[in-house]
Amino acid sequence: MLYHLFTWLKQEFNVPGAGLFQFLTFRIVMAVLLSLVIATVYGKRIIIYLQKKQIGESVRELGLAGQEQKKGTPTMGGIIILLSILIPTLLFANLDKVYIRLMVLCTVWLGVIGFLDDYFKIRAKKLALIKGGAYTKKDSDGLAGLSKIIGQVGLGIIIGTTLYFSNAVVVEREVIGKSYQKQVEEKFAKDSSISIKKINGEEKKFVKVKTPITTIPFVKNHEFNYSKLLSWIGHGAEHYTWIVYILVVTFIIVAVSNGANLTDGLDGLAAGTSAIIGIGLGLFIYVSGNYMFADYLNIMYIPNLGELSIFVAAFVGACIGFLWYNAYPAQVFMGDTGSLALGGIIASLAIIVRKELLIPIFCGVFLVQNLSVMLQVAYFKYTKKKYGEGRRILLMSPLHHHYQKKGYHENKIVIRFWIVTILLILASIATLKIR
Repeated sequence: MLYHLFTWLKQEFNVPGAGLFQFLTFRIVMAVLLSLVIATVYGKRIIIYLQKKQIGESVRELGLAGQEQKKGTPTMGGIIILLSILIPTLLFANLDKVYIRLMVLCTVWLGVIGFLDDYFKIRAKKLALIKGGAYTKKDSDGLAGLSKIIGQVGLGIIIGTTLYFSNAVVVEREVIGKSYQKQVEEKFAKDSSISIKKINGEEKKFVKVKTPITTIPFVKNHEFNYSKLLSWIGHGAEHYTWIVYILVVTFIIVAVSNGANLTDGLDGLAAGTSAIIGIGLGLFIYVSGNYMFADYLNIMYIPNLGELSIFVAAFVGACIGFLWYNAYPAQVFMGDTGSLALGGIIASLAIIVRKELLIPIFCGVFLVQNLSVMLQVAYFKYTKKKYGEGRRILLMSPLHHHYQKKGYHENKIVIRFWIVTILLILASIATLKIR
């Protein structure tokens, strides 16, 4: 909003200083600072409000160290994260860009799903206490698992459809030689246009191409077109690539969103891990949205992507600011309101920047958390059917609880998970040059 206001003031009245909002770096810094202020200053007021409304965490007896101290800690603190992301984005970003609109939708959509889940859990607890009955695990189920999945799938369909069909979502290809230029213009006549950019004193021609491609890590010819997944069917099968693309996008959003949700089990674990991943994604977005860096690194240039750096800056600032109150010992928990949104945001950003095949690397912590639960449940059911008694691979799942059972302090577990995430992010960044 401020971006559009100051752009108008600059164009209509040439107001001194209004042009400052045209600089992306200035708006990135302002987004980080404002998100930190909202999360730390106003976050405290939200925590006090949650305490007054007795919106506290209910902890099941799992025999974990420090469990008793967590009872009654305010939950639904994800509201702090959501506000810290949305307000700076709405103020400083160019809201005309399709990527910004998608990310605002993603944040609100998953935030609402998580909020409803937390709300139903809290309402069930209060009703059980009012009736004088015992508060059981059944009372805390919140939204049905199927309802959450349907909501996540719905978002995946919207994002996948928009990214595939919107004419604003394109990549640029360098045009080399007249014959290639003619070929490109004939092939992409409806969806492309030639532009000239000056790089290192040399003029180069680029063509905007609308095609469903992504980046393959550690490979020299590092691009993959989703249409190849259907090439084995025969001629004309590529016209149905949109179905495959939307299914892949939906699966990624559901998986990463649930991975972040499972990771939110220790003080500061999900927020800190998400902040680190956000920094890595921010770097990918910045270089892919700048044609000079993209040319130097020999990666695909994605027009209008740079504006997304403002959203990522607010995202990182929100996670770090939330850690002020969520770090051990936590004064507030994010609940599903925050964790579902964090995972969905990370997945959507990776898809937009065409780095979804890197998700198993930089979201390695989320992946392991998902796998630990799936393997634990599958092995338990298998052994119960075979031996009549269920057995476990881990002492407890998700993985962070396994280490708690082994006697590690939760603060040490969290910091080590952060360190692992940093290493995974560095490995992901290395893919820009290692092929």
